[in-house]
Amino acid sequence: MKLDLEQIPRVTVITKEKFLKEYVHLQKPVVVERLTEDWVAYKKWNLDYINTQAGDNIVPIYDDRPISSDRKFNEAHTRMKMSDYINLLHSGPTNYRIFLYNLLKEVPQLQKDFFYPDMGLKFMKKLPFLFFGGTGSKVFMHYDIDYANILHFHFHGEKQCILFPPSQTKYIYKLPHSLLSHQEIDYTNPDFDTWPALQKAKGYITNLKHGEMLYMPEGYWHHMTYLSPGFSMSIRSVTKSKVRFVKAMYNVFVLRRIDNFMRKTKGQKWIEYKNKVAIKRTNKRVKKL
Repeated sequence: MKLDLEQIPRVTVITKEKFLKEYVHLQKPVVVERLTEDWVAYKKWNLDYINTQAGDNIVPIYDDRPISSDRKFNEAHTRMKMSDYINLLHSGPTNYRIFLYNLLKEVPQLQKDFFYPDMGLKFMKKLPFLFFGGTGSKVFMHYDIDYANILHFHFHGEKQCILFPPSQTKYIYKLPHSLLSHQEIDYTNPDFDTWPALQKAKGYITNLKHGEMLYMPEGYWHHMTYLSPGFSMSIRSVTKSKVRFVKAMYNVFVLRRIDNFMRKTKGQKWIEYKNKVAIKRTNKRVKKL
């Protein structure tokens, strides 16, 4: 058996009015294939170009090890020069990733290579985060701390994106006091004997190629697998929902601090507690449905 995933709708181009009416208002994902073709980035952005612009920068590196009490919320596993990292990506499969990195702040020249599209959303222009990954590297299933509307642009290569709307949270083993699904789940090849609730989850899937944009609505869970070396850029717009805005403020200013405090005081027992609770609550909830 496989996950119940439908292909994310695709359009070649889209008007602002249609984007707002059919996707933002309804909180449905969509891929726009040719939104970036008039950007300098569409022609220039590949790993070698990033190397020429930012090769000497020291960047934060993450791998696929499970969350542990040894590190704070979103703390990097190591650091290295961007040039060394890009050489690593070219050399073969690796689980090393760059995550939530504001490279454009450190290398302002890159900001001239794109512009914010007129999509009817007000973007947070100081937070254009970049994400890099090598062949086979994966990003754990999670949703973003700020419940933003996200335009996710991919460059150089191909990546698989699996999404679940917030309504499916009850089926995907969310960890308490966290933005993550249980990290032992392999969303590319799930074991339904171990994770039976996943059989009920209904989500979306697509493969993004160079220059394509994926719209991820507020609070959507997402899991990414790099099918080849590449990188993406996310630009964000604040949630339109008052309820989600309050939740976002709680996540940013309370949840993250609680989790860091508990990791520090309880250590690995806190991580193990969250994993057990996620399984117990999810399976119990599904039995009642």
